[in-house]
Amino acid sequence: MKELETFAASLGIGLSLGLIGAGGSILTIPVFVYILKKDPLSSSVYSMFVVGVSSMAGSIQSIFNKLVDFKAVLTFGIPSVLGVFIARKTIFPVIPDELFSIGSFILSKSMLLMLSLSVLMFLAARRMLRPAVKNDQEDQVDKQVTISLFLRGLLVGMVTGLLGIGGGFLIVPALYLLVNLPVKKAIGTALLIITINSLFSFLNSYSSMQIDWLLLIRFSLGAILGIMIGTQLSRKIPGDYLKKTFGWVILGMSFYIVYKEFFF
Repeated sequence: MKELETFAASLGIGLSLGLIGAGGSILTIPVFVYILKKDPLSSSVYSMFVVGVSSMAGSIQSIFNKLVDFKAVLTFGIPSVLGVFIARKTIFPVIPDELFSIGSFILSKSMLLMLSLSVLMFLAARRMLRPAVKNDQEDQVDKQVTISLFLRGLLVGMVTGLLGIGGGFLIVPALYLLVNLPVKKAIGTALLIITINSLFSFLNSYSSMQIDWLLLIRFSLGAILGIMIGTQLSRKIPGDYLKKTFGWVILGMSFYIVYKEFFF
């Protein structure tokens, strides 16, 4: 039964990435924590590999379909890698395992990371569900947007390094709202950035723990199958519908994580 649940979850993760360019790690971490019973810190490292490998498959499809903006990949991707390095090497190691306690309640490092993930998901969902005010002035797309993308790339990289997520729920809104990329092109571009972020983060993290490679590869194969199906389906679904679906999925998962951390 657990194997069936695991395959279904891995397939759903790939479908999420292929359809909306995000949600992969948001789903992966809870699956590893709540179904496969891995601790949150190990789950974040497993998530980096699964999301990175499956996003690579999706980004290759997107490149062939001409749905990748390589200029945005460079502007966003380079600072993202820098952010991952800063997070994994300087910030993550100094966070204590237990931050504080009040009575029987203990705020652990694992809980902090999961709740931080939930907050970021909630904020991103609100932004995507709001009617977007897009900037059509080309003069501002060069200098100001490049700086903004660089800073957001750095932020996404740090979030990726700390929480073990691809950051698609932050990357897609940034590309859609700042660069004025169509939703489908924003998703394709995000997949390539997620690939770079996730695999770089995994390579900087996996040596510190024992990895169940068989489980990881089997899980990744299901996710790759899902993302290939999702990428094909996304070509037939209107962009506005994908944007709204993205927002509602992320919003729902943000509340689910809070529920699991406090009430389960």
